[in-house]
Amino acid sequence: MVAPRPRITDAQRRSRLARRTRLAPDSRAAGVVEAARSMVGLHSTTPSTVYLSAWARVDGFTRDDLDAALYVDRTLVKHLAMRRTLFAFPRDVLAEAIGALGPRVSASERRNMLRDLRRSPDVDDPEAWIDTAREAVLAELAGGESLTSTELRERLPALSGSITFGEGRSWGGTSHFGPRVLNMLDASGEIVRGPNRMDWHLSRPAWTSMKVWLGETLEVPDVHAGHRALIERWLRTFGPGTETDLVWWLGSTKTAVRAALADLGTVEVELQSGGVGHVLPDDLPGDSDDDAPVEPHAVLLPELDPTIMGYKERAFYLGDHAPRVFDAVGNAGQTAWWDGRIVGGWYRRDDGSIAVHPLETLSRAARRALDARADELAEWLGGVGFKTQYSAPYMKEVGERR
Repeated sequence: MVAPRPRITDAQRRSRLARRTRLAPDSRAAGVVEAARSMVGLHSTTPSTVYLSAWARVDGFTRDDLDAALYVDRTLVKHLAMRRTLFAFPRDVLAEAIGALGPRVSASERRNMLRDLRRSPDVDDPEAWIDTAREAVLAELAGGESLTSTELRERLPALSGSITFGEGRSWGGTSHFGPRVLNMLDASGEIVRGPNRMDWHLSRPAWTSMKVWLGETLEVPDVHAGHRALIERWLRTFGPGTETDLVWWLGSTKTAVRAALADLGTVEVELQSGGVGHVLPDDLPGDSDDDAPVEPHAVLLPELDPTIMGYKERAFYLGDHAPRVFDAVGNAGQTAWWDGRIVGGWYRRDDGSIAVHPLETLSRAARRALDARADELAEWLGGVGFKTQYSAPYMKEVGERR
């Protein structure tokens, strides 16, 4: 007779998630690198997100703390990895991400460029064009200089390729291939986004050699070892999770995920939803103090925060709010959480204050706590008028109320 799987409730999963993603009052991170490592990495596609994600997890956090980690100490490094998404990784996690996903993401970038270059009448040999552009960039940055994409194109004729799309259409335009070459080299771990030439909530990275920027050559694992390392880190924070969660989060294959899970000796658990989750052998339900209830707490998270983007199957903390939180291609907007669940969103008013937009009826305690957290965020922002890149569908409701 087969023994039944251990069962974990949604409430236990929410308690684990709140503590392990450093959002619960009793589990705050001591600093930005610790916060990033707890999350495997912090989403950085939107320039402001990495700062607001750190603010949500580190008491007393300042923008200078993250600037120092990114640009002075270089203990956090921005890198294009899972799902072709930009993350800020600690150095050891960076090496694992490059090993696991670098070949896959960089090959995808190259294939997409080849597809578009073949449409251009100005490029006779797309393969040679990419190889020439790649070598030119690496040679230019080998000496340690940091240059923006525009500066590189001005210096390197090999990066001047472009293609016109949507001719005669309102959405048409010209696509430069220089930035796409840089993304390919970033994904492979050869170059890196160095200093940001803009303010913290905007982005104009200056590119440089990865080896020069870090002052060392990273020891990069092979693809399987990289998958194993990343999945173990993910399970320590987000577990239990399903195979579907992991394949989606990594942007990888079922074959690679299943091989890593087998190598880790993970244990299957029954989820309250009826699905099957995976946990590490020493992290069964009831084995951890993290399963205990968490004091109700208010949390405001930015768009694409790694907590909400950690899973594909999100009902245990998202409920039925997905159509109002996620856009058509799966990007999450700004969210408000109470007691481990998404209960609303938030936005910045014209006067600089922060307003909470409920997606369900809130208790008085929840409303007071969320409003207080909104006031803290407004004070921290100090009137900076940052813009979101991925507006949640609920913002249409906000516009109708104004």
